[in-house]
Amino acid sequence: MPFPDIDPVIFQIGPLAIRWYALAYLAGIIIGWRYTMALAGRLKTGVSPQDMDDFMVWAVIGIIAGGRLGQVIFYHPGYYLANPLDIVKIWQGGMAFHGGLLGVILAMLWHTRRRKIPFFAFTDLIALVAPIGIFFGRLANFINQEHYGRPSDVDWAIVFQTDPTQLPRHPSQIYEALLEGLLLYLLLAAVAHGTKAMNRPGLITGLFMMGYAAARIVAEFFREPEILVDALPFATTWGQWLSLPMFLIGLYVFRRSMLRPLAGQAT
Repeated sequence: MPFPDIDPVIFQIGPLAIRWYALAYLAGIIIGWRYTMALAGRLKTGVSPQDMDDFMVWAVIGIIAGGRLGQVIFYHPGYYLANPLDIVKIWQGGMAFHGGLLGVILAMLWHTRRRKIPFFAFTDLIALVAPIGIFFGRLANFINQEHYGRPSDVDWAIVFQTDPTQLPRHPSQIYEALLEGLLLYLLLAAVAHGTKAMNRPGLITGLFMMGYAAARIVAEFFREPEILVDALPFATTWGQWLSLPMFLIGLYVFRRSMLRPLAGQAT
């Protein structure tokens, strides 16, 4: 299948171009922002809607700065060292999830300490909506024709215009949107709304970290490795190794939350 005729630029006025990539990130942030405010108003977690509202600016900074610096440091340090001006060209794509996660964690640490908000009660609300942003971000990757999959002969394989080999490939961005975004959100929402998980601060956070890491590790088997590291064992990828500590930290946070007594009941 040829790549669908989707122009990454929605419309352009002079030098100003509105891109699907930016719109996808904006949609994820706005939906997550309103959702967390609604949850904070409904649940007795020690986090107020105003706390969530005031955090969104810092969340955006953490996502963009962390995501871009993660791409620079984790994947292509040599290239960006030689071309430092390209670091700011985020409209061309290139955002590392693990870097964005670290950026948001630092922003949450700063915000919760400054406001004296329970840290894990706050991160649980953010973790619950994070897959929504991931879903839109992966769709943006697809439209931008970046992070495409490995060569394949499946019926739905796609020839990406940005691929110099012009081989049919797995549309791994769609796989990731479904696994890391939609499926992970449905799991977290079912646990958060169907159990007393929100009364155990850290449970949703830990479950999100484990769930994302597991989904990413699976998806990497279909995704063309962004950087090839011959020294990695068992034909694994750098993305899988970056996900492994995330899974282990998530497991620790999840177990810790399960061993603590229930917090005040949510309404």
